[in-house]
Amino acid sequence: MAIALERPVSARQSSVTVATPKRDTRLDVLRGLALITIFINHVPGQIFENLTTKNFGFSDAAEAFVLISGIAVGLAYGSRFDPGAWLQTAKKATKRAFTLYLAHMITTFMTLALFITGASIFHRPGLLCEINILAVLTNLKAGIPSLLLLGHQIGYNNILPMYGALMLMVPIILLLNAASPLLALSVSGAIWLFAGIYEIAPHNLLIEGYWFLNPLSWQFLFTIGIVGMMHVRRGGKLPRHPVLFAVAAAYVALSFAWVIGQLWSFGIALASLGLPTVLTGFDKTFLSLPRLLHVLALTYLVINIPAISRLLRRSADNPLTVLGRHSLNIFVAGTILAMVGQVVLYINNHDQVVGPVLVVLGIAIQFAYAYHLERKRKLEAGRGRRSPQRNLIPIAVRADYPRDRR
Repeated sequence: MAIALERPVSARQSSVTVATPKRDTRLDVLRGLALITIFINHVPGQIFENLTTKNFGFSDAAEAFVLISGIAVGLAYGSRFDPGAWLQTAKKATKRAFTLYLAHMITTFMTLALFITGASIFHRPGLLCEINILAVLTNLKAGIPSLLLLGHQIGYNNILPMYGALMLMVPIILLLNAASPLLALSVSGAIWLFAGIYEIAPHNLLIEGYWFLNPLSWQFLFTIGIVGMMHVRRGGKLPRHPVLFAVAAAYVALSFAWVIGQLWSFGIALASLGLPTVLTGFDKTFLSLPRLLHVLALTYLVINIPAISRLLRRSADNPLTVLGRHSLNIFVAGTILAMVGQVVLYINNHDQVVGPVLVVLGIAIQFAYAYHLERKRKLEAGRGRRSPQRNLIPIAVRADYPRDRR
């Protein structure tokens, strides 16, 4: 969150008292909802999966999560980014990206352990053929280095590498935005289009193909979130017009009808126009335009419908708020729980009773874990308030990139 400076302390002190403004819980609530949705989608083959957002429009929780993350970066910096402190910002972004890398390694090797253990104990070798695991096990000499170098990603363990790459781009995005928001959007959009047309993406090392989520494509959505929020924090306003609202609503309705009615044959007709697939397709890897427009249209409607904004503004101790506040920890826990769910469902031949029970239990565990992290955070904050020196922060301190508060 942004850091507000209060009045200076006595002249003998070289620091000022810093007060953190009240946290806007709407982003936490949305992030919490996205985390739950991602978890449900990562346990495929159970009934709750049919109720998630991917069944009602072109985009899904991944797009929402990346846009929210971009908005959070813009919210953290506001108008405070100083091009002169670019190197410091780059160091912080790199540190955050490394944290995401470590989290990805935890989920990846836990996934391998769970599937190998399940296959061994329950005599279900077919588990080793799931979610890109076999390519590693049949060639450990190349497989382990490929995992460590992000040249091979286990299925359902592919969001954090993309997000880490986006964090490395934050200093450049902020620098371009400081020069001109239009420049930042133009450069980002050009990279998105170029990567989509020519299929430029990080390549896999063990199997053919690219990263499942191409950071060169997804950075456009991330940049839109950053630039839009920083524009608002500088006192600007997002465009509001009845025509724009009607267009956004119509596009969301069209997307709903398209997915519900399984009208994918019209996609073939669009492809016949000879335009690049990134403009007419529904590819997730390169974030095709229909998916991008859908999440932006939904966001526009949420912003411009006051009732939705009020609904999302929950108290600081609301379960969804707490869940979203500790997003990285919860995402890691949710991924591991989802992998447990996949193993159990496979062993039980995707039993239609076992699946929903696993999902409900997994969500309950995540909420319990979030409240544990919240209690820990409050205890640490309480100790900090009892220490006078920890209430004094040098005036040179600037807003950091978004991170889970503990």
